[in-house]
Amino acid sequence: MNSNFRPAFLKIFWGLFVAGILAVVLVFFGIAKGWCGYMPPIAELQNPKNKYATEVFSSDMVSLGSYYRKENRVGVQYSDISPYMIQALVATEDARFYDHSGIDAKAFLRALLTLGKAGGGSTITQQLSKQLYSPTAGSTMERLMQKPNEWVIAAQLERLYSKDEIIMMYLNQFDFLYNAVGIKSAAQVYFGTTPAKLKIQEAAMLVGMCKNPSFYNPRRHEERALLRRNTVLNQMEKYDYITEAECDSLKQLPLELHYHSVDHKQGLAPYFREYLRGVLTAKEPKESDYPEWNKAQYPIDKAQWDNNPLYGFCNKNKKADGTKYDIYQDGLRIYTTIDSRMQQYAEEAVADHMRSMQESFFKEKKGKSYAPFSKVLTQDEIDGIMTRSMKQTERYRLLKKDGKSAKEIEEIFNTPIEMQVFTYDGLKDTTLSPMDSIRWQKYFLRCGFMSMDPHSGHVKAYVGGPDFANFQYDMVNKGKRQVGSTVKPYLYTLAMSEGMWPCDKTVKRQITLVDGNGNNWTPRNANKEHIGDTVTLQWGLQASDNWISAYLMGQFTPEQLVRLMRSFGIEGQLDPVVSLCLGPCEISVREMVDAYTVFPNKGIRVEPLYVTRIEDNNGNLLATFAPETHEVIDELTSYKMVYMMRNVIDHGTGVRVRYKYGVNAPMGGKTGTTNNNSDGWFMCYTPSLVSGCWVGGEDRAVHFDRMAEGQGASMALPIAALYLQKVFADPSLGYSQTEQFDIPADFDPKAGCR
Repeated sequence: MNSNFRPAFLKIFWGLFVAGILAVVLVFFGIAKGWCGYMPPIAELQNPKNKYATEVFSSDMVSLGSYYRKENRVGVQYSDISPYMIQALVATEDARFYDHSGIDAKAFLRALLTLGKAGGGSTITQQLSKQLYSPTAGSTMERLMQKPNEWVIAAQLERLYSKDEIIMMYLNQFDFLYNAVGIKSAAQVYFGTTPAKLKIQEAAMLVGMCKNPSFYNPRRHEERALLRRNTVLNQMEKYDYITEAECDSLKQLPLELHYHSVDHKQGLAPYFREYLRGVLTAKEPKESDYPEWNKAQYPIDKAQWDNNPLYGFCNKNKKADGTKYDIYQDGLRIYTTIDSRMQQYAEEAVADHMRSMQESFFKEKKGKSYAPFSKVLTQDEIDGIMTRSMKQTERYRLLKKDGKSAKEIEEIFNTPIEMQVFTYDGLKDTTLSPMDSIRWQKYFLRCGFMSMDPHSGHVKAYVGGPDFANFQYDMVNKGKRQVGSTVKPYLYTLAMSEGMWPCDKTVKRQITLVDGNGNNWTPRNANKEHIGDTVTLQWGLQASDNWISAYLMGQFTPEQLVRLMRSFGIEGQLDPVVSLCLGPCEISVREMVDAYTVFPNKGIRVEPLYVTRIEDNNGNLLATFAPETHEVIDELTSYKMVYMMRNVIDHGTGVRVRYKYGVNAPMGGKTGTTNNNSDGWFMCYTPSLVSGCWVGGEDRAVHFDRMAEGQGASMALPIAALYLQKVFADPSLGYSQTEQFDIPADFDPKAGCR
């Protein structure tokens, strides 16, 4: 090299080198200042906007499910993550994680020189930066442009957070597929466990997915996932987290997935979770938003908004920044009163009985041209029901929106197509017309069941139907059906509170009353026993005799009964007519269970409590909830009613609880059956549990033709009995069949006999 050229070359070289260094420094300085590229504000770096799903817990701390829009991300603390998961992650993704400050220069140079063939250069902190702040790149060039920003953000994150916090955030952010966003969801989805309980091989598999979750998807590419897991185990052995012997042994194990899909339609208490979601997100009611047919619901919802702190919680409360809570991304923790064991028993009882009863229903209707409807319906009435049902479908709405004529829509609904239909043995592939599929759905009987503690108000079990995935209408809170004879305890309560006693007598004879319009009303009576005999009021309730109820109704006014039923918590339409004593009114399962708490609770009604407390995603307490109580009747009246209603179970219409299901606990209750067997009810209470069940068709015209299968004692009672069997058989729950009602020893049910 020419001696005169060398100094000039060195000057140019070092000038360009220094300029390059300065340019790089300026670029990174500009990024840090937000002059080029995106640099989140320091406040946001200190509090990243993590969108976490809201998690719902049972009273025994079992996760019932979560609310989320797109990502089922549930946050977990570092201390709740298995050390194997952390060791596997560091060994595989960033071996010098604890030694660098966000950027690993050695790893970066190695990746640069080998073009990534010897491993990537991104640290865990850089990957977290990418997860938090880098949108998906549309090209390689766009991805290269993102890298400098991620380096700067990574350095800032290292300044603001400890190493443990960075790992915690990374694992809470990573998307493991199948709605398993974050390590808590992933542990549940793939292995049915918690992050703290992950085994070494399980942690290794999940860490293996971090390289490319789709490519190493263990459900679709088991062999790849297994090889990748073993690579992670090799890394753990290389960096002395496990021994060579442990590594060799673990590599011989199969993947052993215990996959649990994440779907709000699955899991425990889906009807309850959906009801709770609606309550939490409810908006302040406006009367103008209610159609004419539903105007009666407005004052009920308005009272809930004004008096129930849980109703509309997300819209009535605000976060520190002044915005309303969002259950889909604010990571709330909702602690409910549901007991996961009792909920499981309730769902099992519903599944067992509904399957059995459905078989009987199919058998009865087999070969009947009117099936699944009642034999008393005309063809025109059946056609009317089917047409109304067709017009309520989404398919009809869309066809109407597309401008299809009535004739075209009718043709479409009567043209067979391939579809899947529900059966109790799973979905079945078949070919049916949409109209026939509607009719098929109507074959399946529906139900609602709720059980609660009459003293604390805690709702222990809640089943709104036979199968949430296929029948989502909630028959605990939304549905209201005629209650039949389960209304009679309110009438007898009115009589007892006015000075009558269970042993008071009357003659059993046909009774005719005059209604408000001056018309005669003479109820029918299926009970043919003791006609013309003198009987006690206790026997009248025990036998559910309509003539004795009519006799009592004649002693009071319908308005008196309505007022008393309102105090029992009945909210809907109650017409003050003499026939009210036989239960033509439509009431929900929730209202009935709430009302029956009065009897075992010495005359005090306790409103159902669904949630005990709500916390934010950091565990800070936001709200606590306590039950509301109302004095309805005096203690003496409640003692009289417990005495009479125990006889219903021991000797009356509810006796099969004893002889068929072997439940021997002290218990009061009442069965109920409406006209034509359209509705079957069973209400019961022990000293510590009140339970209620309704069973019937989607339409009142869908029911058993025979009383033997269609009465409440056959349709609804078995569900409550099976549930109580399971509850009493589980000593961990603390319920005993020897527990007695809290009634004074000197109470004499015959003290006031006349």
